[in-house]
Amino acid sequence: MKLKSHINHIIQEAFVKAGIEHEAISVSESTKAEFGDFQFNGAMALSKKLGKNPREIAETLIKHLDLDTILSKAEIAGPGFINLWLNPLWLALQCEVAQKDARLGVEKRAAPMKVVVDYSGPNMAKQMHVGHLRSSIIGDTLANLLSYLGDEVIRQNHIGDWGTQFGMLIAYLEEMHKEGSVSLKDLEQFYKDAKGRFDADEAFANKAREYVVKIQSGDAHCLALWQQFIAISLGHCEEVYDKLSVKLTRDDVRAESFYNDDLSRVVRDLYGKGLLKESDGAQCVFLEDEEIPVMVQKSDGGYLYATTDLAALRYRAGTLGAKRILYVVDARQAGHFKQVFRLAKEAGFVPGDVALEHVAFGTMMDKGGKPFKTRDGGTVKLIDLLDEAVLKAQDTIKDKSSYTPEQIDALAKIIGIGAVKYADLSINRESNYIFNWDKMLSFEGNTSLYMQYAYARIQSIFRRYDGAIEGHIMISDPLEHRLCVLLLGFEDVLNRAAVDAAPNQITSYLYELATLFMRFYEQNPILKEGVKQEIKMSRLVLADLTAKTMKQGLNLLGIEVVDAL
Repeated sequence: MKLKSHINHIIQEAFVKAGIEHEAISVSESTKAEFGDFQFNGAMALSKKLGKNPREIAETLIKHLDLDTILSKAEIAGPGFINLWLNPLWLALQCEVAQKDARLGVEKRAAPMKVVVDYSGPNMAKQMHVGHLRSSIIGDTLANLLSYLGDEVIRQNHIGDWGTQFGMLIAYLEEMHKEGSVSLKDLEQFYKDAKGRFDADEAFANKAREYVVKIQSGDAHCLALWQQFIAISLGHCEEVYDKLSVKLTRDDVRAESFYNDDLSRVVRDLYGKGLLKESDGAQCVFLEDEEIPVMVQKSDGGYLYATTDLAALRYRAGTLGAKRILYVVDARQAGHFKQVFRLAKEAGFVPGDVALEHVAFGTMMDKGGKPFKTRDGGTVKLIDLLDEAVLKAQDTIKDKSSYTPEQIDALAKIIGIGAVKYADLSINRESNYIFNWDKMLSFEGNTSLYMQYAYARIQSIFRRYDGAIEGHIMISDPLEHRLCVLLLGFEDVLNRAAVDAAPNQITSYLYELATLFMRFYEQNPILKEGVKQEIKMSRLVLADLTAKTMKQGLNLLGIEVVDAL
């Protein structure tokens, strides 16, 4: 339910009845219960325009407010704020409807759009490392969210599979074939060995350079080796995606090589539009008010990332027909995307009504505030980090349950991976954050484990009740009222998170919901002897809607729930 939209509409009607012109109507959640459920502060902004005291404007509005359906009460506070209370009977009815609805009352967009989400972006010459974690899980969450809200989402994995190093790699792969010992289990070592041969053996280096040309010219033998290397590399990525429950598949891969044939056309079209200038032999575009030009072709004829990104943007906007294109790439690339997006629009590669967004994110840091590394200063492989998360989760839960070792292993996978993902998604994505095992695997605070524990507690109530959960909600105290308001605000939270590309808005909501339900449960016992049947059923319905909302919210984040913990 778009709760805020309903309230905004009521206020808009009051403006019309009062004969006051006002365009932007926007209520906000009250910060304290005594100030109602929502506040409207628009009277303050209107006072200058109308030449009236804001309290006078607020009084006029209240006289024309419909207080018989959604709203039950409105009061003026301070210089002209309007505090609004929702009708408990209406609240209860809407929560009952949501509890019976498979989508919890969340409507799909009336006007869905086609959205491309570009994320993960591993390099095929190496295994995925911790630097790929944030892009992979933030991007997947946004794709899940937008799909759930009704948009047509096209996931794109822009992998690095083109460049001079691939000549070296396939030349070495060919040697390994001849020796009968091909092993790409450790891509890092394979790369080091190939680089060692390249640096030490001039004949090998020349062969590698020849292979680059052959790959680019379509030589069948070299392409077959290259495709084998890419296939094995993607297999490593898919192992990580499977552990992370990230939905990227091979069908979503749009590698650098995919756009190779269009790069010369990009340069030619830029030239035809009079945008290119030569600088030290290179072809560049000098954007107004930008000190650094966009280089699209080097003096030796080679192309750059900007060239490929322009080709990708043209393909996504033109061929795919996307109206919103999200690039989930770390914040250090902000300058690059700012220029490329601007150039794509100025060159006409992307229509003016297409939204281009760099979904930037910060760096994962160690406890010392430095970029996350291994003890010897090397790059941490992502799959090793995820395996460690599962082991640490085992240690966290093995003394807290009576499960078998097999059950603990299964739980640890859900809890460990969920902990890593939630810790990342729960912060403002543009911030750097400290990677802390103890914090992320805590049963307290805004963690995945706290959410899973809260969900499991609700399931334990249902196991003890063991009956049908259906009945009417009766709001009898402020906690129940607040819980209903929060539950009905789920759709508003999802829509705002989608607009802002901000998964942390979902985690903040879920934490508030779980915390509020715990307070509600402590103050309002459900199965305690002496509780009247109609009250028991009312609270069971609320508990069921809470659990379903938590499960759906975590599902959008790519995190599983557990029924017992």
